[in-house]
Amino acid sequence: MTSKDFIIREIKPTDNKEVAKIIRSVILEMGAPKVGTAYEDKATDTMFENYQKEKSSYFVLEHNNTIVGGAGIAQLDNYDGNVCELQKMYFLPIARGKGLGSKLITICLEKAKELGFETCYLETLPYMKAAVKLYNKYGFKNLDKPMGNTCHYNCNVWMIKEIN
Repeated sequence: MTSKDFIIREIKPTDNKEVAKIIRSVILEMGAPKVGTAYEDKATDTMFENYQKEKSSYFVLEHNNTIVGGAGIAQLDNYDGNVCELQKMYFLPIARGKGLGSKLITICLEKAKELGFETCYLETLPYMKAAVKLYNKYGFKNLDKPMGNTCHYNCNVWMIKEIN
């Protein structure tokens, strides 16, 4: 199985339940806490609706008509400035290690540029090592403290990248 066996598309209303299930199952698989993470976000259950707001977009990764991951871009919450956040990027094991994370980040950053953002911020957890490695490879740099207020107080790795 290669990356050609997967498709990336924009989220649809019928995807909400499946996307929420993926986000929560990956959080538990990684041993992350349920509180202070996307696990408890109200938006996790209404992903399609949440990404209908201005300057935001969410993409799902599909394999054989089944959603196996996703990632989105939106204005950074509670922050004045032209900064977006790479949000809710989670993949089931079937989608990992195939270069799909890079493809999805590229699509999200292209969308962010199209929407006029200049900088992209993200938060993650230190034990999501593969994700941190991918973000570093992609040019994201570590920050000493969070930006804005995402309410994800258990996510203590903060990173930023200029969008060119």
